[in-house]
This record gives sequence, C-alpha cells and structure tokens, in this order.
Amino acid sequence: MVQITTKHIAVKGIRMSAPAYLDATLPTPERVTDLISRMTLPEKVGQMMQMHTYDGVPHVIEEFHVGSILHASPERLDEAHTLQERTRLGIPLLVGEDCIHGHSFFDGATIFPTQLGMAATFDADLVRRIGRATAREVATTGIHWTFSPVLCLTRDLRWGRISETFGEDPWLIGELASALFRGYQGDGLSDPTAILATAKHFAGYSETQGGRDASEADLSRRKLASWFLPPFERVAREGCRTFMLGYQATDGVPITVNEWLLKDVLRDQWGYTGTLITDWDNVGNLMREQRLFPDYGHAAAAAVNAGNDMIMCTPDFFQGAQDAVAHGLLSEQRIDEAVARILTLKFDLGLFEDVRRADPERQREVIACAEHTELNLEAARRSLVLLQNDGTLPLERGGRAPSRIAVVGPNADDADWTLGDWAGASGQADWLMHGHPREQIATVLDGLRALAPCEVTYARGADILTTGPDPEGAFFADGQPRPQVVVPCEPDEAMIAAAVEAATGADAVVAVVGDRIELVGEGKSTATLELVGAQVALLDALERTGTPVIVVVVASKPLVLPPSAHRAAAIVWAANPGMQGGTAVAELLLGRIEPSGRLPISFARHAGQQPTYYNQIDAQHGTRYADLTQRPAWVFGEGLSYTTIEYSDARLAATDLGMDDAVEATVTLTNTGDRPALETVQLYIRDVTTSATWADRELKAVAHVTVEPGQSVDATVTVPVAECSIVNARGERVVEPGAFQALIGPSSRRDQLLAADFTVA
Repeated sequence: MVQITTKHIAVKGIRMSAPAYLDATLPTPERVTDLISRMTLPEKVGQMMQMHTYDGVPHVIEEFHVGSILHASPERLDEAHTLQERTRLGIPLLVGEDCIHGHSFFDGATIFPTQLGMAATFDADLVRRIGRATAREVATTGIHWTFSPVLCLTRDLRWGRISETFGEDPWLIGELASALFRGYQGDGLSDPTAILATAKHFAGYSETQGGRDASEADLSRRKLASWFLPPFERVAREGCRTFMLGYQATDGVPITVNEWLLKDVLRDQWGYTGTLITDWDNVGNLMREQRLFPDYGHAAAAAVNAGNDMIMCTPDFFQGAQDAVAHGLLSEQRIDEAVARILTLKFDLGLFEDVRRADPERQREVIACAEHTELNLEAARRSLVLLQNDGTLPLERGGRAPSRIAVVGPNADDADWTLGDWAGASGQADWLMHGHPREQIATVLDGLRALAPCEVTYARGADILTTGPDPEGAFFADGQPRPQVVVPCEPDEAMIAAAVEAATGADAVVAVVGDRIELVGEGKSTATLELVGAQVALLDALERTGTPVIVVVVASKPLVLPPSAHRAAAIVWAANPGMQGGTAVAELLLGRIEPSGRLPISFARHAGQQPTYYNQIDAQHGTRYADLTQRPAWVFGEGLSYTTIEYSDARLAATDLGMDDAVEATVTLTNTGDRPALETVQLYIRDVTTSATWADRELKAVAHVTVEPGQSVDATVTVPVAECSIVNARGERVVEPGAFQALIGPSSRRDQLLAADFTVA
C-alpha cells in the first residue's frame, strides 16, 4: 500500500491538504511515488508518450495525456502549456526540440557550425562553451530538452547524417560529446539555464548498408563494444540524463527491443539510471518494416519490457500499451518504472514549481547576444581546415594585397546552406521555413565584400540541382515527409562564361562549391560523393583561365573532388560554418587568422572506397584496388597552417609502465616559417601484438600548442595506460601486457607519426 504524504495550505480561509507531489521540500523519490499513486493507467501511458504538434495541440493533451511534446512553434507551445495547466493532475509538459548546433528553429537564435564543423576544432572546452551558450538561449524559449549530442560513428560517407556527427574516431567523439552534454546540462538541471541532453542514436545506427539511412546494421557485439559503444559509455557514466535509440536492427534484433544492449550493457554493466526515448515511431516500425509483431499491443509490450521509457510519435502506443496490460503482456509495475523516470526529470528540472515558459525579456538579453556571436565567430574560425595550399594563401602577405578577387560558385552566397541541416530553412520546422534572418548570416561573399581591401566581383557560375516528387509518395509509412528526388542541373554555358569573365584578370578566384540540404539529412543518403550538377564543369572552366583558383568546400561531409580541384592553388573545407562562417572564411583567405582546423573525418578519392576511416583493420593484400588506391585523399587529423611545424625528438617520461600508470609523451615542435601556428598534437597508441585483430593505431589524446615563428617548444600529451585497451575475442575490454608504441604527430598518417616504445607489465 502506498502511503500518501500531504501538507496543508490555506485557501479562502479554509485549511486544506495539498498532494505531497506538490511539496517542493520533499525528496524527488517521495514526490514521484505520491504522484504515480494518483494516476490512472491512461494517464501513465500518456506520460510515456511524446507527440509532435504539426497537427495541432488540443488532441495530444486532451486525448493522449502526453507527457512530452516536440516540434512546437512558440504559439503552439504557449497553447500546450495553457491546456496542460487545466488537466486533472497538472503534470507539466517536458518540451523537446532538435537544438543540434544552436537553437535550430527559433527565429534569430545563434546557429553555430554543425557538429562535424565543431569536431574540426578538436577542442573540448570550445565545444562545452557552445553547449552552454545554446542552453542559455534554449532555456529562455520554454524548451527543456535537446536531442543532442549525436555520438554516431561515421563509416560510409554516403550516409545523409554525417554532418550531425563528430566524425570517425571513437575517442574524439567521446571527448566532444562529453563536453557538449556538460555544456547543455550545466551545473545541474535545477539551474534555470540548463537543458536536458540526449545521447543518440544508441547504438550502431551509423553502420549503414550502402550508406542508406536506417538500414540494418551489420554489427557483431564485439564490434559494437570495440568502437561504437565507448563514447556512449563515457557520457552514461558522466551523467547524460537521456538516451535516444536508433531506428535500426543489429544482428536481427531492433535496438528498440534489444534487451542485451538496453539492459545487460546500459543498465547493468554501466549502471545507467537515466531515461530512454525511442526515435520517431520506432514502435510502429517494429510492426511495419521490421515485421516482428502483429499489432500495437505486442509491439508496445516488447518495447516497454525491453527498457524504453518514452515513446516518440507513435499515437497508437496509447491504446496498444493499455491493451498489453489488459492481456497480461505488460505489467503496470513496468509502466510505473518508466513513468517514474520521466517524472524524476520533471521534478529535477523544477517544472512543478516553474514550467519554464518562454520569457521574452530574457530572450532579448540572451538570444544572439554579443557574447554568443563572438563565440560563434571563434568556433567558425577554428572549424576551417586548410587542405591544400601552393603558397597562394594568404592573399594578404608581406605587403602584398590583391586588387581584385572574383567570387563564384553556387554556395558562395547561400545563407541557408552556410548554416546547414537542422537550422531554420532546412525543413524540419513548419513555422520557420523562411529561415533565420538574412542579416545575421555572413556568407563567403558577404565576408570578402566586408573585409577584402579590393574589388570583389561575383558570378554564380553553376546550379546544383532541382527536385521532383518521389514516385513512392509524399510521406514515409511513419508519417515523416518523404524527401523529393534530386535531379542534377546541367551546365549552363552563359553562367559559366560569366564566371570565367569574372575570374579572368582577377588576382584570385574563390570558388565556393559543395552540397545542399536536398542531399543531406535523415532519409537523404546519396549514391555518390561527387560534386552534383554543373559544379565540376565550372571548376574545369576556371582552371583553364590561369587565374589561381581557391576552392572553398561548404559541404555537410567529405566530398570527392574532381582533378581540377586537386590542381587548384588551395582548398579549404568549411563544413557548414554557421552564422559567422563567411566572415571566418574571408579572414582565413586574407590571412587575418591562422588555419588551425583538423579533419575529424577522412576524405575519399572515390565513392567506391567506402567505408573510409583511418583505424581500419589492416588487410593482407596491400593498399590497392585493381583500379585505384585504397588510401583516402586526406586523412583524419590532417590540416595545414600558413607555416611549417617540424616534429622531432619524441620521448616518454617512462617506458616500463603498470596498469595504474600513464603514458606521458613529449615531442619538440619547431616553427620554421614566418607565421604563428596553433598546432594540434595528436597521440595515437599502437598495441604491437594483440590476442584479437585490432586497429593499427587509435587516437587517445590531443594537445593544442601555440608555436611562434622560429620558436621550438616541447608539447606533452598524456594518456592513462588503462585506455590502451582492446576488446578481446570474448568481448571483454582489456589492456593486454606487452609491447606498445606511442605515435605522436600532426595527423593519423603513419609516415607523419614519430614512435616511442613502451611496455606494460
């Protein structure tokens, strides 16, 4: 029997008892227990549901008693709060949104570089500060929960969601995801500027077949444990309060009902006590594409019994879960456990005392404030990666300045694509299809016009694509819109001629190429990686002018660049650099800042090389296909500066180490050029002989070191011996005693790494 605790309040002179769950002085577990005891089964099931508001608000509150909503415009959110206050128990809503790289769908909010762009900084503290700024803005708008960070491990570059990830390395993903979620959650959920973070997509979602989104993930448990799970384990142990599950199945078992992963690993091994939420209509998917269950009752029971707490956008879960209880497939006790986790979040956020509705006054103070804009510019600068340079860059150097710069290309003045996916006009928010305010966004053309001390001309030069309706229909079976079919544009002779005319006689031509939102995102994987439309023809024509061509790739992921790009004077990868991106690119091209970004992901030479990543298991038969090398065009960790840094004298503080010791590696850096550099020193570990096949080397630590011209400095990087581990054939993560190498250098390229030997006893 549940004991109900009450307190007394005075209403119109009458002494009355109030429910214990409304007493903020009581511990959260006591308040949760009291509230659950007062709830009907439909109210409990409703608390487990998160619904979108595209079709309006009243029905989700009044019919489903939902515990959470997502994708609500400011107007719908205000209506939802008003309706929720009138419900029988007055349980506040938990409001979620995809605030992926800034407050994606709030008009005028600060939009930072995409997660992949953030990863190019290799800087955890910078990413933490981005998370903190994002949370401060989000918290003023009545939203409590962001579905970020993404911890997916990229493999096949054709996958449409590459831009949402931190790249291809498990250690870097864990480092940056940890920083981002700590920025979101701040000093704890009771902080009014904190928002809930979500680690997603648990786990293996990015191991796609043919790059196709949400396809079956061909993963063994050992492979999962080796590379896909470590970032999730880190944030689980550090306190990320919610996990979102992937769409896919692994080894024939959908993640939604994968009890080994959700219970044995997450709950039992890692001790995770947080809340699990499905992705969009995962429970419906159990019946449709995955065909495991005959009806919603069986699907709902399986999902909840496996450990799911909140079900996203499956309206039939409401009746299905109740039917499952009626037929003995699902116990009400298990429902109570799920509801308790959801209510715990609401109590810890303080929503019963303050639902944290939108605060226009705070919005005026915080959103896109000067501090956040400056941080955004810092992030954009650090995200830029210089891949190639024959000395043309910087354009201003040694008293030299250009007299005319020609800017061309379809992405040179595309404000929306400067921001990338999950931002304004990217299409997920029906209330912000017009995008963020144009005056807040600096394109590459904007940046050069504002900063270059010379004439700047512009010609678009090429179009990328048009679209048409998908013959399969306007919507997927789960109700999400089906992307339109992409039709590449043919070269337009007049447009190319105008670009050639602009380039002829200029000191340099800046060609801004890449991809577009129609080629990027959920359900929008690509069969190729080449530049789409007339972009290759444009680059070929520009090369023939003889004017130095600087290729700026504004793209969601690594693309396969044509020979004319590889012959260009310089190549800069700008990911989707956010609202200040064009300013940062202009600063870099002119030489006002130093290039410091490093690739968090490898660039393929051909789509047929997929998957492309540095820490693959070595193959017996060399490094070639019959018709092409297997080596990428540019590798993980790579990035140039405007000077030359020489690495020498790699040494270790100690070479005979025990399990409780740390590898302390030092290398001497010498700047032999005439400009300063912010060098990202990378430490990889190689286990010389292993009991099961393993990667040749894995990144384990980095250090950022400023080296002035002519200066030599020592850089020290440290990694605990406990992290020099492999997963053995039994699926156990262990450090195997024996010979190791510390490999230290400027990238993952084996020939750029200096080796120092050590042994573990």
